[in-house]
Amino acid sequence: MSELPEGTGDERVDAIVTGLGRLGEQPVSEHVAIFDAAFSGLESALAAVDEPGGQGAGERPAGER
Repeated sequence: MSELPEGTGDERVDAIVTGLGRLGEQPVSEHVAIFDAAFSGLESALAAVDEPGGQGAGERPAGER
């Protein structure tokens, strides 16, 4: 995949995807660490959906509706 999506609607996920977009600039020896960090960040974002007051994927805060 060479093109990144415009946005997911979740700032946390967008930041992770943007970081993956810079993967090609990094040495291959660093790719595993980058993917591990991205996976951890995505796991955290997903877990936050289940927390009280958590924001669901694609949902916007009430002030942005």
